[in-house]
Amino acid sequence: MLELAIMIEGQDDLNWPRWKRLARAAEDLGFVGLYRSDHFTNASPPEKDSLELWVSLTWLASHTSRIVFGPLVTPVSFRDPVFTARIAAQVDDLSGGRLTLGVGAGWQEREHTMFGYDLLDVEARFARFEEGLRVITGLLRSEERFTFSGTYYRLQEAILLPRPARPGGPPILIGGNGPQRTLPLVARYADEWNGVYIPAGRFAELNARLDELLQAAGRAPGEVRRSLMTNIQFGRNETELRALPALQNRDVDDLIARGIIVGTPGAVVEQLGRLAEAGVQRVMLQWLDQDDIDRLEAFAATVLPQVQGRP
Repeated sequence: MLELAIMIEGQDDLNWPRWKRLARAAEDLGFVGLYRSDHFTNASPPEKDSLELWVSLTWLASHTSRIVFGPLVTPVSFRDPVFTARIAAQVDDLSGGRLTLGVGAGWQEREHTMFGYDLLDVEARFARFEEGLRVITGLLRSEERFTFSGTYYRLQEAILLPRPARPGGPPILIGGNGPQRTLPLVARYADEWNGVYIPAGRFAELNARLDELLQAAGRAPGEVRRSLMTNIQFGRNETELRALPALQNRDVDDLIARGIIVGTPGAVVEQLGRLAEAGVQRVMLQWLDQDDIDRLEAFAATVLPQVQGRP
């Protein structure tokens, strides 16, 4: 059965009233989870409200009881992996084991320049990311003291206490579509792979490649959850759909071919069904209009029962 969650861009005018309203909607309407990005700002002006990631997730952990949640994704480029592991373990414990720890290499140049963080070139960025993954997994998954000496991080007999309530800590998610860099890291370190903005056919290809990499690493394909984050453009009817700002002067078929979900309830259910056939187990629907709870409620009423049933 395909699971549906909401994904919010945390740098795109997210503030406390909006976050609290969205959390309540996700919890009450039957979505399986609520995820958000981790950015200081958008890739281009103007500047907007940007609610801090871990503060917002800590609030979520203690003010919801059912939904899973986490970052999509938090980068090691401006978050030290030691603190990421430590905070994540404790937020997961606070929530009763509902956090998924999504981590990434970082990509957005503007925020790194603005706040003085070194993004690095792509090769070095991924080398640092792998070191960060080794630090995070070493601290969360091992009961023994952890020593590591790398180019970017060094630890000497380090241990996190208290130990995570969940053995191994929260599951680790790695997002991205790269078959050369990202998927091999998923096969070595992740509990979940999150594809980004790709159609069902391409997801199926990468999914099969990940199976091969997992088997080569001595892991069973079933050890890694498969999910997808993509944008949703939903309307209760054709009139509402065509009035959406994102669809103005845009070719709907082209958007769908690029992996964006577009349509009224029947069309959306059909597109989600193709994703499920391609191996997607959970879809994080990027909901950009954070104030449009009415349309989110309509989506939950018309689409959720046909796709995942009721919680």
